[in-house]
Amino acid sequence: MPNPPEPSLLSHQLALRVNYHETDGQRRVHHANYLNYFERGRVEMLRTAGTSYRELEETGLMLVVSEMNVRYHSAAEFDDTLSLTTDLIEVRKVRLRHRYRLCRGDELIVDADSVIACIDQAGRPKRLPQALLNL
Repeated sequence: MPNPPEPSLLSHQLALRVNYHETDGQRRVHHANYLNYFERGRVEMLRTAGTSYRELEETGLMLVVSEMNVRYHSAAEFDDTLSLTTDLIEVRKVRLRHRYRLCRGDELIVDADSVIACIDQAGRPKRLPQALLNL
């Protein structure tokens, strides 16, 4: 029996439409493009929480993917309308953990988990800004 999902500290929903250039020769979303969807979800979640990735970069900090685990259940196709749910699961001193669920209606297409690290411009781990730690 699978473990129940971890509770979310913050959740965000984003509607997406699959563009033709995101698909392969079979008009299905190329597997790498799901990572772009997840990044859009994280960026919009930050914006909804009252900050922006641009403002974070202006302080000399960057958020980089240090781990991504993706599970593909079905295929999204050109012109599909999808719903991406991005959940912030954990906030540590220099890391954020997210969970993603991408659905077409009630059908789960892809789910994933990521670890995002905060670094400075030299690539050294740095403490997250207080606004993110407060989440």
